[in-house]
Amino acid sequence: MDTREEILAAIKTIMVEMFEINAEAIKPEARLYEDLDFDSIDAVDMIVRLKEMTGKAVKAEDFKSARTIGDVVEAVYSMLHG
Repeated sequence: MDTREEILAAIKTIMVEMFEINAEAIKPEARLYEDLDFDSIDAVDMIVRLKEMTGKAVKAEDFKSARTIGDVVEAVYSMLHG
């Protein structure tokens, strides 16, 4: 996963498979809690899956300020390229 587009695609896959969220609803501007009914347990599950996919240590703190799918993409991108 080198580009933001690849990261977004991976996040989409996770959200469709794990949380049964409609793929069309998963776009950068989608708000995690308001638009996608994401909760804190879902966030932890997603962080675990991202760690498996990237092979990097993922810290929950890195995602605390994430409010949209775009924020998650940026957090993962920064983690991989920071």
